[in-house]
Amino acid sequence: MERREFIRGVCSGLATWPLAAYAQQGGEPRRIGVLGADATAWSPWTVALTARLRELGWSVGDTVAIEYRWAQGRSDRVSEFAAEFERRKVDVIVTYGAAVTILKQTITSIPIVFAVAFDPVRSGLVQSLAHPAGNVTGVSIQQPDLVGKRLELLRQAIPKLHRLAILVDAGYAEPMLEADRVKSMAQASGLEAARIGVWRAEDIAPAFESLTNKADALYVVSDALIAANRTQIVTLALSGHLPTIMSYNDYVAAGGLMSYGPDYPDLFRKAAEMVNKILRGTKPADIPVEQPTKFELAINVKTAAALGLTIPQTFLASVDEFHNK
Repeated sequence: MERREFIRGVCSGLATWPLAAYAQQGGEPRRIGVLGADATAWSPWTVALTARLRELGWSVGDTVAIEYRWAQGRSDRVSEFAAEFERRKVDVIVTYGAAVTILKQTITSIPIVFAVAFDPVRSGLVQSLAHPAGNVTGVSIQQPDLVGKRLELLRQAIPKLHRLAILVDAGYAEPMLEADRVKSMAQASGLEAARIGVWRAEDIAPAFESLTNKADALYVVSDALIAANRTQIVTLALSGHLPTIMSYNDYVAAGGLMSYGPDYPDLFRKAAEMVNKILRGTKPADIPVEQPTKFELAINVKTAAALGLTIPQTFLASVDEFHNK
């Protein structure tokens, strides 16, 4: 009996030893810095991140500590938080693609995992998807047909679509890449397309004023600035009777017409798996960039009614998530 208890104790100790060792390094838990766009928008995603870390054996507050910072679409805050994370000697940073460009200017030794990035190769975040190089890896939402699929969905929902406006944060390369792709693909399909750039929250209302009677629909390119001001964007779009398509369903829940994009909580679960590998000793350069496998179409039926739209049944049959608020 004593022998069995001894073996059980040894096995239990072996199972917990690696995390205990990590926690003891420096006398404190391993540190993860999360630099996000907006606390409200990121809340369900960070829940997915921490839940997956827990499944992988990390205990928040015990073997790992997570520090959250919110940029609210301001590049100066990204720089400020980058310096703070360096001072606090975090072990890894989880963030979004547009912020990585700024982080890379000052951070070369701390591993960086982007949970969301539109085109990390073209924007220079990584060398390639298979071989990221440097101290950066993550999850790309780039799919060859993603922008084309959104344009296709807009045409299905709004058969009389002729003029498309594209709202984009013009201060970052990542969202501008998407906006340029949207514009070129829209024009190639016979639509008139105009890009409307904003740099600050104060630019959003004037941007909508410039759209009066000049667009049949609005493609919203998501990033930190846009996410932090999504309620204002949705409100202005509704008051201007402007149907919108966005990248994730949080906008639709807030009153936007529809969204099509990857399952964002799943992206953050993938990011957690990368963080786990890094904390256990794998270099970011040896962790290939992943791409999503799950995509969701959401629509707000109340918004469609307010805009006077009759959505075809063939379109509704393909919707994954309905909102009515």
